[in-house]
Amino acid sequence: MPELPEVETTRRGIEPHVLGLKISRVVVHDPRLRWPVRDDLPQWLVNRRIEAVERRSKYVLLRFENDERLLIHLGMSGSLRLVAPGTHKKKHDHVEITFENDTTLRYHDPRRFGALLTDHVATPHARLQGLGPEPLTPEFSKEYLIAQLRGRKTPIKPLLMNAAIVVGVGNIYANEAGFLARIHPMRPANTLNPSEVARLVAVIKDVLARAIEQGGTTLRDFVQQDGQPGYFKQTLAVYDRSGAPCLQCGTPIVRCVQAQRATYFCPVCQPI
Repeated sequence: MPELPEVETTRRGIEPHVLGLKISRVVVHDPRLRWPVRDDLPQWLVNRRIEAVERRSKYVLLRFENDERLLIHLGMSGSLRLVAPGTHKKKHDHVEITFENDTTLRYHDPRRFGALLTDHVATPHARLQGLGPEPLTPEFSKEYLIAQLRGRKTPIKPLLMNAAIVVGVGNIYANEAGFLARIHPMRPANTLNPSEVARLVAVIKDVLARAIEQGGTTLRDFVQQDGQPGYFKQTLAVYDRSGAPCLQCGTPIVRCVQAQRATYFCPVCQPI
């Protein structure tokens, strides 16, 4: 599933190619996404000019002059691709947004778990309500997280994946952050001391920022057909490395399941 770095890389990739442009044509090839595409989406979008390309959690937001927005969620397999006029349509290209300069933004989603929704800045969509702070903002601080962990016996790793606590720390980076902060994923959240919380906040910010930076090295891909972000090329310390030697101590990485998601950790570097 695309995580925050991939979504932010996507946002940065398409922004310079669509910002300020007016939409001239919209084609919905298949409206059957996670939530059906509204029937009048083409009429709703045509002649609107994109004033900003933003991100909230794992949504890319195209904002228009009147502060109305198109919310795009990539689901589990979705991507946005900028293509030249006449580019052959692929099987799972479900929605096409063409601009006044004939550039087309295609929403591609083989599994159709993504979504295209609409809202207004003043009345955010229900999917954006009740969300925690963005992890790379000052609002996500040691003091904030200490307050959120107080009294919670939930294991720390799934709690970090709770969007009501902090958005965008998906499974990959919850695993990586726990390792880098030397915190066992099964530690009850309320047992972390202030120095551990401070370390965890710092590494979450660092690992996400580095992932976004690495994704940014291949932003050119978003004007080609593959649309693949580069952040998958980075080296991960524990995620998906079950049985492989820890990069720090050589102990085999352990895999378990928490809240129906795979968890990876080093039992030596992350003592319980």
